[in-house]
Amino acid sequence: MEQPVISGLDSFILGLVEGITEYLPISSTGHLVLTSELLGLRGQVNRTVEQIAAIQAFEIVIQAGAILAVLILYKKAILDLIAGIFGKSENGRKLFINICFATFPVLAVGFLAK
Repeated sequence: MEQPVISGLDSFILGLVEGITEYLPISSTGHLVLTSELLGLRGQVNRTVEQIAAIQAFEIVIQAGAILAVLILYKKAILDLIAGIFGKSENGRKLFINICFATFPVLAVGFLAK
């Protein structure tokens, strides 16, 4: 029987890291990559192309699951935001304006730093 590419413990640790960091204002993707490195999932030279692809696919799937959970958790706020963009919700409009104001400095710095 062939050994699994990712052990159950590694899967649990990666899922835990993704689940915790998705809700924090830090890079969940960056922490997932670092955790994969620390677990030795990325740096092993004896991995085949298929095994590397399987590890990357696993990382994508657990990130998609975490994003879906966030969308479900914030469904009301997201729908309110969309309604606000089309002028149907005052709270959604305010949220949209706040997001725009919060995004502008990052865009300006990014444009200047180019």
